Amino acid sequence: MTDTLLPTRFLFRFSTACRYRDPLWTARGELLDESFRLPNFSQLEGKTPWADVRAAWSESGLALSVRVSGKQQTVWCRAGRPEDSDGLQVWIDTRDVHNVHRASRFCHRFAFLPEKGGLADALPINRAKEPPQPAPKDSLQVRYKAAADGYLLEALIAAEALTGFDPDEHPSLGFTYAVLDRELGEQTLTVGRPMPYQEDPSLWATLELKR
Repeated sequence: MTDTLLPTRFLFRFSTACRYRDPLWTARGELLDESFRLPNFSQLEGKTPWADVRAAWSESGLALSVRVSGKQQTVWCRAGRPEDSDGLQVWIDTRDVHNVHRASRFCHRFAFLPEKGGLADALPINRAKEPPQPAPKDSLQVRYKAAADGYLLEALIAAEALTGFDPDEHPSLGFTYAVLDRELGEQTLTVGRPMPYQEDPSLWATLELKR
């Protein structure tokens, strides 16, 4: 009989602050500074992070940035296969519910790809009880800049793309991310595979919207 050990991150429920920023997004683009960096809980399992992920919020939505370093190969992206492509994927529950295992209409999944200036898409969540409202046109924005050993990706999720987004009434979000890379692997905020974090909101962290 083979013992299967649970990932260390499965034993905890994580909560982290997300700082307020206004303006959240500008045409020329501004990298979020170190004060917006999200913690890397994968270090609890002895993993070395290779992506620096940061987040900010305002009434107009959420902004994220990811800087990937340590690459020797070009990124692998396919517009028709965003769920399998290199890049950043984000899961958000605007009601921050952790006692259910299937996504509600307040749960969202977005993909941002480091390709052709940046590609963005809203993806379905497997086994969801009900999908959220479709993200309006131009409510997802992304910028991409290649680097010698990786890339910088900046993303905006406008409030209009988030069903139920109301920071005054609900000042916390269910949240997790995955930075996927065929060369470097998978870096997640909470548990990664084989745990079904892609569809189970109980495995997500809490993002506290702090002013």
